[in-house]
Amino acid sequence: MTTATKSFALLGAVAAAVTATGMTEAQAQEQEKCYGISLAGENDCAAGPGTTCAGTSTVDFQGNAWTFVPAGTCATMEVEGGRMGSLEALDRDLPA
Repeated sequence: MTTATKSFALLGAVAAAVTATGMTEAQAQEQEKCYGISLAGENDCAAGPGTTCAGTSTVDFQGNAWTFVPAGTCATMEVEGGRMGSLEALDRDLPA
């Protein structure tokens, strides 16, 4: 594969991922991934062990599951038990 072909394939994959989430590229730039706030089955996409893509989290507030939220709001989101959202995957509430 040439570099141009690889770049085109990568661009296509990114476009497909954005389309799969139902967001335009501009909307995606106004959003951020927020870990630890999703209810079971309501995460937006792949989040590590225990998930494969959208809707596959199995535990409420699963630490490695993320949901898109408006940019700048994740760190202020509080869930049950006084736990907060995080911009990075968390080692809490993981599936057994």
